[in-house]
Amino acid sequence: MIAVKDLSVKYKSNRGEVQALNKVNINMAAGDLYTVIGPSGCGKSTLLYVLSGILTDFEGSVLINGKPVNPRTQRIGLILQNYGLLPWKTVYQNVTLGLKIKYGHTGLNEDGRHLLQQLGIDDLLNRYPKELSGGQQQRVAIARAFMLKPDLLLMDEPFSALDAITREEIQELFLETWQKNPVNTVFVTHSVDEALYLGRKVAVFSPSPGRILEVADNPCFHKDKLQFKDEYHEMSMHLRSLLSKG
Repeated sequence: MIAVKDLSVKYKSNRGEVQALNKVNINMAAGDLYTVIGPSGCGKSTLLYVLSGILTDFEGSVLINGKPVNPRTQRIGLILQNYGLLPWKTVYQNVTLGLKIKYGHTGLNEDGRHLLQQLGIDDLLNRYPKELSGGQQQRVAIARAFMLKPDLLLMDEPFSALDAITREEIQELFLETWQKNPVNTVFVTHSVDEALYLGRKVAVFSPSPGRILEVADNPCFHKDKLQFKDEYHEMSMHLRSLLSKG
């Protein structure tokens, strides 16, 4: 579904040219969920910007369903760390914003109304973002992304600003929503625990310039009481070893 071949990205800065990604290769099957982990500045977010079509100046090949990335013709959802909600719009206007941009309407069908109920925000539709908690704002961001029924969902450390208890709650809620609405997902995180809980596969990045050290099958995906599982300790040690060596 996603084929990234020899992706390299360079930025221009005051100190000259900086290479963010160096020959990254990913082949992602339909309906898969990848978590991406690596040190700060290794190009994880840059990968998402390329996949979303925001960043178009790169070397290599990036294909979604066999076609170059094009947000105008492909449905691509992007959830950022700061939620990306428009403060002057209500919850309803925020969750239907993608529908309005893509299709010119904001009407919700039965699936859309059910999604809002799943996420527990169906009674918050007339509120504004400033009237919501961080967890509620994140639910709105998730709803807006899933509302489009995207071909590809990209998530850039979306839960990092939440407190530990709310973060675990939203992780579980996201997985429940994802399993009912499966979509190819690339989820960037700094947390080994989050990578192991949320990813069917875990892609480990090297320090800058980012390259993929390993894409590991994850036996810990969505397992209850993960910290008590032998496979959790084995995978955690393996990932931490890769990250320390770089």
